[in-house]
Amino acid sequence: MPEEVDYKFFLINNCSLDTAHDLAHVQRVVANAKTLLKTEPADRNVVITSAWLHDCAVLPKNHPERKSASKLTADKAITFLKSTDFPESKLNQVHHAILAHSYSAGIKPKSIEAEILQDADRLDALGAIGIARCLLVGGQLNRPLYNPKDPFCESRKPNDLKWTIDHFYTKLFNLPETMNTMSARQEAKKRVDFMEIYLEKLSTEIG
Repeated sequence: MPEEVDYKFFLINNCSLDTAHDLAHVQRVVANAKTLLKTEPADRNVVITSAWLHDCAVLPKNHPERKSASKLTADKAITFLKSTDFPESKLNQVHHAILAHSYSAGIKPKSIEAEILQDADRLDALGAIGIARCLLVGGQLNRPLYNPKDPFCESRKPNDLKWTIDHFYTKLFNLPETMNTMSARQEAKKRVDFMEIYLEKLSTEIG
């Protein structure tokens, strides 16, 4: 297995990462995966490698081929790993884990390694960092922060294609229920609690 610094070098020199899926995001997902590995028995080699390479091919949120991004990423990761001393017997496991990690792809994980990667990635969409990433993406897509008439979707259906804060209601607040592992589910709930506090504060500030 290559040293983790080799993965970092590969990402910096071969991947086009955006501000919400940058190297710092990858490093946080790796850290999340390592935390989950403390309570979830799995192949560490597969999990950590998949975490480092899970976003090595990124398509914008509004790209028409967005749902196929994880397939492009998985294929690119395997091409890279074949040039290293990574065990050939584990390539399919890495490919599946990266393929299944994507929310938009809608692919169910078929291994504990894939479940851990999916959980680790989704945790980074929640909490303080999740709020920051959501706002970054909304700004990149030139979407207003909230609907002035109904900021928190109290009497309308959320539309995160138009309003940034609506993404909390269309996706982010639903993520804890999608977590595969108990430890990730518990952490996700804590992070959502913080996000709800943020919205309460935002509500008082915008009147």
